[in-house]
Amino acid sequence: MTQGRTPQKDAYTLILDAIDSGVYRPGDRLVESELADRFGVSRTPIREALQRLETQSLLARDGRSLIVASLDHNQMAELYAVRTELEGLAARLAARHATEEEVRVLRDMVADDRALLNDPPALARANRRFHKQIHLASHNRFLVQQLDLVYRSMALMATTSLAAQGRGEVALAEHLAIVEAIACRDEAAANTALRDHISVAFVTRLKQDAAEV
Repeated sequence: MTQGRTPQKDAYTLILDAIDSGVYRPGDRLVESELADRFGVSRTPIREALQRLETQSLLARDGRSLIVASLDHNQMAELYAVRTELEGLAARLAARHATEEEVRVLRDMVADDRALLNDPPALARANRRFHKQIHLASHNRFLVQQLDLVYRSMALMATTSLAAQGRGEVALAEHLAIVEAIACRDEAAANTALRDHISVAFVTRLKQDAAEV
């Protein structure tokens, strides 16, 4: 079914959003004609967008076809290493610069997300919104840009660590600790709380992958 054209978004953003939201998963083949029909755009901007996504390693070649890329163990470890450093910095800067209103929004997010504990995909989306709010609260546009790139690559992971038994409840407790450190303007505590949160998520994901071998 053809979707109406969205003037505010170009073909690149439309495809990227579809990958990010799980419409296209790692290993899925992307076909120009099908994408043009889905998004209601011509094939030329679709082709250019696919080339750009391939250059960014979000798509990979499978023979003559382009598929959504996936991350191997080493790539995932490298991504988490970068994410840990950048997220920790974002939390530290948020503790320094976040407004009272931004802190209130973070607190409300943690409270509201408890309703999603039995819905891992929805909780994963809420988790990304929570982290994005911290990024914005850092009030550092260059850091936000780099974290956006990291999160694009995070979309190449087929599963969410929040699907692990009991992880959602623990993650929300970790989120609350991060928010409280930011609210107290404790930069070191905010940095540590967020880095620890990412570390636990990484361990959880490694266990998930090991269980599938």
